[in-house]
Amino acid sequence: MNSTSLNSLHLNRPFRGAGGIIFENENFVAVNKPSGLLTIPDRHDDTINSLYKTLQEQYGKIFIVHRLDRETSGLILFAKDEATHKFLSQLFEQRKIEKYYRGVIQGTLQNKKGIIEEPIMEHPAGKGMIVHAKGKSSLTEYEILEEYGIYSLVQFQIHTGRTHQIRVHMKHLGHPIVCDELYGDPTPVLLSSFKKKFKLSKHDEEERPMINRLALHSYKLKFKDRVNKEFDLTAEMPKDMRALLQQLRKSRN
Repeated sequence: MNSTSLNSLHLNRPFRGAGGIIFENENFVAVNKPSGLLTIPDRHDDTINSLYKTLQEQYGKIFIVHRLDRETSGLILFAKDEATHKFLSQLFEQRKIEKYYRGVIQGTLQNKKGIIEEPIMEHPAGKGMIVHAKGKSSLTEYEILEEYGIYSLVQFQIHTGRTHQIRVHMKHLGHPIVCDELYGDPTPVLLSSFKKKFKLSKHDEEERPMINRLALHSYKLKFKDRVNKEFDLTAEMPKDMRALLQQLRKSRN
Protein backbone atom coordinates (compact mmCIF):
# COMPACT_ATOMS: atom_id res chain seq x y z
CA MET A 1 0.00 0.00 0.00
CA ASN A 2 1.05 3.61 -0.37
CA SER A 3 3.03 5.30 2.39
CA THR A 4 0.72 7.14 4.78
CA SER A 5 2.11 10.43 6.07
CA LEU A 6 2.58 10.84 9.79
CA ASN A 7 3.02 14.60 9.45
CA SER A 8 -0.29 15.00 11.26
CA LEU A 9 1.31 13.69 14.47
CA HIS A 10 1.30 16.26 17.26
CA LEU A 11 4.93 15.75 18.22
CA ASN A 12 6.60 17.46 21.15
CA ARG A 13 9.67 17.84 18.93
CA PRO A 14 9.78 18.86 15.24
CA PHE A 15 8.95 16.10 12.80
CA ARG A 16 12.08 15.02 10.96
CA GLY A 17 12.51 12.56 8.16
CA ALA A 18 10.25 10.54 5.96
CA GLY A 19 7.80 9.00 8.39
CA GLY A 20 4.83 6.90 7.40
CA ILE A 21 3.38 3.45 6.97
CA ILE A 22 5.74 1.24 4.97
CA PHE A 23 3.47 -1.80 4.76
CA GLU A 24 0.19 -2.96 6.21
CA ASN A 25 -1.96 -6.08 6.03
CA GLU A 26 -4.66 -7.62 8.22
CA ASN A 27 -2.09 -8.87 10.75
CA PHE A 28 0.51 -6.15 11.26
CA VAL A 29 1.64 -2.66 10.32
CA ALA A 30 5.23 -1.57 9.58
CA VAL A 31 6.00 2.08 10.29
CA ASN A 32 8.96 4.34 9.52
CA LYS A 33 9.30 6.02 12.92
CA PRO A 34 10.68 9.56 12.96
CA SER A 35 13.56 10.41 15.28
CA GLY A 36 12.49 12.07 18.52
CA LEU A 37 9.26 10.10 18.89
CA LEU A 38 8.85 7.56 21.69
CA THR A 39 7.84 4.03 20.70
CA ILE A 40 5.71 3.55 23.83
CA PRO A 41 4.29 6.01 26.38
CA ASP A 42 6.64 7.48 28.98
CA ARG A 43 6.03 5.79 32.36
CA HIS A 44 6.57 9.08 34.19
CA ASP A 45 4.78 11.45 31.81
CA ASP A 46 1.81 10.12 29.83
CA THR A 47 1.26 13.54 28.21
CA ILE A 48 4.24 12.93 25.89
CA ASN A 49 3.08 11.52 22.59
CA SER A 50 4.26 8.11 21.38
CA LEU A 51 3.96 6.09 18.21
CA TYR A 52 1.93 3.47 20.11
CA LYS A 53 -0.64 6.05 21.26
CA THR A 54 -0.94 7.47 17.75
CA LEU A 55 -1.49 4.03 16.19
CA GLN A 56 -3.91 3.14 18.97
CA GLU A 57 -6.04 6.15 18.03
CA GLN A 58 -5.97 5.06 14.38
CA TYR A 59 -6.48 1.30 14.78
CA GLY A 60 -8.08 0.92 18.19
CA LYS A 61 -6.30 -2.20 19.39
CA ILE A 62 -2.60 -2.44 18.54
CA PHE A 63 0.19 -4.57 20.04
CA ILE A 64 3.84 -3.62 20.64
CA VAL A 65 6.25 -6.18 19.17
CA HIS A 66 9.62 -4.47 19.69
CA ARG A 67 11.01 -0.99 20.35
CA LEU A 68 13.38 1.62 18.99
CA ASP A 69 15.22 4.23 21.04
CA ARG A 70 13.54 7.62 20.97
CA GLU A 71 16.33 9.15 18.88
CA THR A 72 16.60 6.19 16.50
CA SER A 73 14.51 6.52 13.36
CA GLY A 74 13.23 3.79 11.09
CA LEU A 75 11.35 0.57 10.64
CA ILE A 76 9.26 -0.83 13.48
CA LEU A 77 6.46 -3.43 13.59
CA PHE A 78 3.15 -3.41 15.45
CA ALA A 79 0.73 -6.37 15.51
CA LYS A 80 -3.01 -5.99 14.98
CA ASP A 81 -4.08 -9.10 16.88
CA GLU A 82 -2.90 -11.25 19.79
CA ALA A 83 -1.90 -14.25 17.66
CA THR A 84 0.31 -12.13 15.40
CA HIS A 85 1.74 -10.36 18.42
CA LYS A 86 2.74 -13.67 19.97
CA PHE A 87 4.18 -14.97 16.70
CA LEU A 88 6.23 -11.85 15.86
CA SER A 89 7.45 -11.52 19.45
CA GLN A 90 8.71 -15.10 19.31
CA LEU A 91 10.53 -14.35 16.04
CA PHE A 92 12.47 -11.61 17.81
CA GLU A 93 13.12 -13.72 20.90
CA GLN A 94 14.28 -16.70 18.83
CA ARG A 95 16.39 -14.47 16.54
CA LYS A 96 14.45 -15.58 13.47
CA ILE A 97 14.07 -12.06 12.14
CA GLU A 98 16.92 -10.28 10.36
CA LYS A 99 17.43 -6.73 11.68
CA TYR A 100 19.54 -4.24 9.75
CA TYR A 101 20.42 -0.68 10.74
CA ARG A 102 22.38 2.08 9.03
CA GLY A 103 24.36 4.64 10.95
CA VAL A 104 26.98 7.34 10.51
CA ILE A 105 29.96 6.81 12.81
CA GLN A 106 32.90 8.94 13.85
CA GLY A 107 36.06 8.14 11.87
CA THR A 108 36.92 5.00 9.91
CA LEU A 109 36.97 1.39 11.09
CA GLN A 110 40.11 -0.64 10.53
CA ASN A 111 38.24 -3.56 8.93
CA LYS A 112 35.62 -3.14 6.20
CA LYS A 113 33.55 -5.95 7.71
CA GLY A 114 33.53 -7.48 11.14
CA ILE A 115 31.72 -9.04 14.07
CA ILE A 116 31.52 -7.44 17.51
CA GLU A 117 30.80 -10.06 20.16
CA GLU A 118 31.03 -8.22 23.47
CA PRO A 119 28.69 -8.75 26.46
CA ILE A 120 26.56 -5.79 27.53
CA MET A 121 25.15 -4.89 30.93
CA GLU A 122 23.57 -1.89 32.61
CA HIS A 123 26.02 0.68 33.95
CA PRO A 124 26.27 0.31 37.77
CA ALA A 125 25.61 4.04 38.15
CA GLY A 126 22.60 3.88 35.85
CA LYS A 127 24.34 5.77 33.05
CA GLY A 128 23.18 3.71 30.10
CA MET A 129 24.85 0.43 29.19
CA ILE A 130 28.46 -0.78 29.11
CA VAL A 131 30.54 -3.63 27.72
CA HIS A 132 31.34 -5.89 30.67
CA ALA A 133 32.33 -9.53 31.17
CA LYS A 134 29.29 -10.03 33.43
CA GLY A 135 26.90 -8.72 30.79
CA LYS A 136 24.57 -10.59 28.44
CA SER A 137 25.99 -11.99 25.21
CA SER A 138 25.62 -9.47 22.39
CA LEU A 139 26.45 -9.92 18.71
CA THR A 140 26.64 -7.19 16.07
CA GLU A 141 27.83 -7.63 12.48
CA TYR A 142 28.94 -4.55 10.60
CA GLU A 143 29.93 -3.58 7.06
CA ILE A 144 31.29 -0.22 5.94
CA LEU A 145 29.21 1.08 3.02
CA GLU A 146 30.99 4.39 2.44
CA GLU A 147 34.00 6.18 3.94
CA TYR A 148 34.49 9.94 4.14
CA GLY A 149 37.55 10.18 6.37
CA ILE A 150 36.04 11.96 9.36
CA TYR A 151 32.85 9.87 9.15
CA SER A 152 31.70 6.53 7.72
CA LEU A 153 28.33 5.09 6.73
CA VAL A 154 27.98 1.63 8.23
CA GLN A 155 25.35 -1.09 7.95
CA PHE A 156 24.76 -3.15 11.08
CA GLN A 157 22.99 -6.47 11.54
CA ILE A 158 22.17 -7.20 15.16
CA HIS A 159 21.69 -10.84 16.17
CA THR A 160 20.75 -9.98 19.75
CA GLY A 161 18.50 -7.20 20.98
CA ARG A 162 20.30 -5.60 23.90
CA THR A 163 19.45 -2.05 24.96
CA HIS A 164 21.56 0.44 22.96
CA GLN A 165 23.49 -2.49 21.48
CA ILE A 166 24.88 -0.81 18.35
CA ARG A 167 25.66 2.41 20.23
CA VAL A 168 27.51 0.58 23.02
CA HIS A 169 29.46 -1.64 20.61
CA MET A 170 30.55 1.33 18.49
CA LYS A 171 31.66 3.23 21.57
CA HIS A 172 33.64 0.13 22.57
CA LEU A 173 35.45 0.23 19.21
CA GLY A 174 36.18 3.93 19.65
CA HIS A 175 33.92 5.02 16.79
CA PRO A 176 30.61 6.13 18.32
CA ILE A 177 27.51 6.99 16.31
CA VAL A 178 27.43 10.64 15.25
CA CYS A 179 25.61 12.95 17.70
CA ASP A 180 25.23 10.27 20.37
CA GLU A 181 24.64 12.22 23.59
CA LEU A 182 25.07 9.17 25.82
CA TYR A 183 27.93 7.25 24.23
CA GLY A 184 29.79 9.76 22.08
CA ASP A 185 30.00 13.43 21.13
CA PRO A 186 26.62 15.23 21.09
CA THR A 187 27.99 18.17 19.07
CA PRO A 188 25.79 18.82 15.99
CA VAL A 189 27.46 18.28 12.60
CA LEU A 190 28.03 21.52 10.70
CA LEU A 191 28.72 21.71 6.98
CA SER A 192 31.57 24.15 7.70
CA SER A 193 33.35 21.42 9.69
CA PHE A 194 34.19 19.44 6.55
CA LYS A 195 33.32 21.53 3.48
CA LYS A 196 36.22 23.51 2.01
CA LYS A 197 35.59 27.21 1.31
CA PHE A 198 32.29 27.14 3.20
CA LYS A 199 30.40 30.42 3.13
CA LEU A 200 27.37 31.24 5.24
CA SER A 201 24.34 32.29 3.23
CA LYS A 202 23.67 36.02 3.42
CA HIS A 203 20.14 35.18 4.53
CA ASP A 204 21.36 33.26 7.60
CA GLU A 205 22.79 34.84 10.74
CA GLU A 206 24.20 31.54 11.95
CA GLU A 207 24.87 28.13 10.43
CA ARG A 208 22.20 25.47 10.79
CA PRO A 209 23.39 21.97 11.73
CA MET A 210 23.30 19.26 9.07
CA ILE A 211 22.21 16.85 11.79
CA ASN A 212 21.83 17.33 15.55
CA ARG A 213 20.42 13.97 16.66
CA LEU A 214 21.55 10.35 16.80
CA ALA A 215 22.51 9.30 13.24
CA LEU A 216 21.10 5.77 13.52
CA HIS A 217 18.27 4.32 11.44
CA SER A 218 16.42 0.99 11.52
CA TYR A 219 16.72 0.19 7.83
CA LYS A 220 15.45 -3.32 7.09
CA LEU A 221 13.54 -6.27 8.58
CA LYS A 222 13.42 -9.72 6.92
CA PHE A 223 11.18 -12.48 8.22
CA LYS A 224 8.50 -15.07 7.40
CA ASP A 225 4.95 -14.83 8.69
CA ARG A 226 2.74 -17.59 10.10
CA VAL A 227 1.97 -18.98 6.64
CA ASN A 228 5.66 -18.88 5.66
CA LYS A 229 5.30 -15.85 3.43
CA GLU A 230 8.56 -13.90 3.16
CA PHE A 231 8.76 -10.19 3.96
CA ASP A 232 11.69 -7.93 3.12
CA LEU A 233 10.74 -4.46 4.38
CA THR A 234 12.93 -1.36 4.16
CA ALA A 235 12.53 2.21 5.41
CA GLU A 236 14.20 5.11 3.62
CA MET A 237 16.67 7.08 5.73
CA PRO A 238 15.38 10.44 6.99
CA LYS A 239 16.03 13.66 5.11
CA ASP A 240 18.67 14.92 7.54
CA MET A 241 20.77 11.76 7.24
CA ARG A 242 20.43 11.70 3.44
CA ALA A 243 21.42 15.37 3.20
CA LEU A 244 24.47 14.78 5.41
CA LEU A 245 25.61 11.83 3.28
CA GLN A 246 25.12 13.81 0.08
CA GLN A 247 27.36 16.62 1.35
CA LEU A 248 29.96 14.15 2.64
CA ARG A 249 30.12 12.53 -0.81
CA LYS A 250 30.62 15.93 -2.44
CA SER A 251 33.41 16.85 -0.03
CA ARG A 252 35.14 13.55 -0.69
CA ASN A 253 35.29 14.06 -4.47
